[in-house]
Amino acid sequence: MKHLIRSLCLGSCLALTIGCSATGKPNTFTFTADLPPDFFYKATAVYVPASGESCTVPGGRNTQVVFNRKWRTEYQQNSEVALYRTVSGCPLMLHSVNLDVYAIYGKSVADFGTDFGKIAVRPTLDERDQDTFNVAGESEFYGQCQWLFRTSGSLRRIVKILDCKDTDAQGKLTRGHPFAAYTLDQLPGKTVRLRIKQTSEERPAVGDTWVKVPDGWKRCMGDNFKDQYAFCRGNHKDFSTFRMPDGRDTCTIYPGCTENNEVTP
Repeated sequence: MKHLIRSLCLGSCLALTIGCSATGKPNTFTFTADLPPDFFYKATAVYVPASGESCTVPGGRNTQVVFNRKWRTEYQQNSEVALYRTVSGCPLMLHSVNLDVYAIYGKSVADFGTDFGKIAVRPTLDERDQDTFNVAGESEFYGQCQWLFRTSGSLRRIVKILDCKDTDAQGKLTRGHPFAAYTLDQLPGKTVRLRIKQTSEERPAVGDTWVKVPDGWKRCMGDNFKDQYAFCRGNHKDFSTFRMPDGRDTCTIYPGCTENNEVTP
């Protein structure tokens, strides 16, 4: 009977997207993100059998809930994430929220970069490993994203790779990608916020392919335009043009496109 009541309660919480528990605590928390312009996130809530449960979900179906799946067209800043769900009669608890950060740099549908972060959720955590909330019920974690640029194809078109790192509140780089960890008991009714800053300086994605000049970077020629790797290999005199994402195709210096300077000593 207790198992039946618990399952009905959890099922009602899922249907109403509000909380329901013996203590009256909400069954959800809010995830939100403060991102630079043209940045977006997709969040995937991952569920596993609740503590003490031996049930399984056939094929693992419906054990994930995706927010902002259509991040280009139906983006929402706030996501209400359930802590407990029942799927195929199996009570589940939240295990993690996997985050994909997207950023657009051009008009083509392919002109975007992506990187990832994560929120870990566990029944218990050592106090040293769990993030905390302020008196308003809010917790923040931080990241810094940077564009890495390279050239692609025979026209050497600029494409970019997004590189996001975890930081502390002061913006100092730590280890890995943006990350936070909480216990299930911490989260009911709370708000978790990811704050991302973008560095203004871009850097080459591949070493020894560009040469730094006062106003940017020059692309080494390599053997010829068919040389897709085109490493400099000490040759800082022969450079190639490249095409910008906006269509300019006679560029010789990145990111300004127009060449005005000689190679720095």
